[in-house]
Amino acid sequence: MSESTKVPVSFWVVSGAALVWNLFGLLAYYLRVSATPEILAEMYKTEAELAFMTSIPAWATGAQGLAVTAGVLGCLLLLLRKKAAKMLFIASLAGILAQNAYGFILGDGIGALGVGAIVLPIVVIVVAIALVIFSARAIEKGWLK
Repeated sequence: MSESTKVPVSFWVVSGAALVWNLFGLLAYYLRVSATPEILAEMYKTEAELAFMTSIPAWATGAQGLAVTAGVLGCLLLLLRKKAAKMLFIASLAGILAQNAYGFILGDGIGALGVGAIVLPIVVIVVAIALVIFSARAIEKGWLK
C-alpha cells in the first residue's frame, strides 16, 4: 500500500457516523452506571423493570463498558486509517454479545422489559458486525495502514 491510496468520501462519512453512533453508546453507558437508585426508579416504572436493571451483574456491565470503549477507539483508529481498528471492532462485538447474553438469555430481559426491548440490541449487534466487515474491507482495499 502506498501513502497515496485514495480513500473515498464514503469511507469518511461511514467512519464519522460510526463514531457518533459509538459516542451515543458511550453516553448511554455512562448514564446507566452513574444513575442513582432514585433516577432508576423514575426511569423504570414497573417493579420487574427496576429489579432487572438493578440486578445486572458486574461482568455484564463490564462487557458493555468494553463494547462502547472499544467501539469509540475503533472509530478513532478508522479515522486515523489504522488497521488495529478491526481488532477493536471485534472486541466491541464480543462485549456486545456478552452483555446481551445476560440481558436476553441468562437474565429475563424480555420478561422484564418486554419484547420491544430486543429491537435496539439487535440494531447494535448488526451495526457492530457491519463495522467489523467495513474495517476488514478497508484493510483489503488498502485504506488502512
